[in-house]
Amino acid sequence: MATHVSVHKPDEPGRITAFHRNGLVFPVVDTGPISGEPVLLLHGWPQDSRSWGAVASLLNQAGYRTFSPNLRGASPTASPRWRWEYRLDELAADVLSMIDRIGRPVHVVGHDWGAAAAWAAAISGPDRVRSLSALSVPHPGAFARSMITSRQSLASWYMYVFQLPLLPELMLRTGLFRRMLRQTGQPEEMARRDGERLRDRAIARGGLHWYRGMPFSSPRFLRGRVGVPVLQMWSDGDTAVLGTGVRLARRFVDGPYRLEVIPGVSHWIPEEAPEPVARLLAEHFAGPAH
Repeated sequence: MATHVSVHKPDEPGRITAFHRNGLVFPVVDTGPISGEPVLLLHGWPQDSRSWGAVASLLNQAGYRTFSPNLRGASPTASPRWRWEYRLDELAADVLSMIDRIGRPVHVVGHDWGAAAAWAAAISGPDRVRSLSALSVPHPGAFARSMITSRQSLASWYMYVFQLPLLPELMLRTGLFRRMLRQTGQPEEMARRDGERLRDRAIARGGLHWYRGMPFSSPRFLRGRVGVPVLQMWSDGDTAVLGTGVRLARRFVDGPYRLEVIPGVSHWIPEEAPEPVARLLAEHFAGPAH
């Protein structure tokens, strides 16, 4: 697939510009053929829908219609104040509400926290998910096990820091955080872009609350089974999510499962390797299970 920028008229009939749930408004970029198979692309932290731009463009060229929303906490119109409003139950419910608005089952793709939300949605509403593709982050139960059976708890040191009050918000507004992103392999231009977003107090708080909401999440997600076809992607240069949890993810999948490791790539898979990501996704969507 060659890189291609999808173009559509904002007022084209049938396009969706936002998802709504419980008073929250989630802006969404809807591109590709109106009649194409729908693909829901869920970003991670500290990013927004722009992180899927290149992948979406390639999938659009292949005939898929893509929806790239800003998730809970990533935009001023969907950033509740309290940490328990960011528990995994709410993230999953947001995703399922988005699918209901699209109007038919979709291929759900998530990276980082978007992958956690995608796993949770597949556990909660398997009838609305045609397939699941998780980039970087494995099944919640697999990740939890890796925290006590490997070095993952050390690699996830920032999760503990983010539980503190006030200090993390202050840290996100400094050049220190941008340097941290660069150390994980994110290019300078993208680190600057994502760092600038966090100067907005509500967005900074919302992203941190993804981590702070974890203790309020239902334990059912730690043991929930996934029956839809699953593609797990991981990159061997990922310093945030180590390989142990990824290898454990298969234990929680009852349907077809495929693990793909992208060599020489950091944690930021969608933007660093859009061509192989789009190719693997298209193969997964068109697999024999569908």
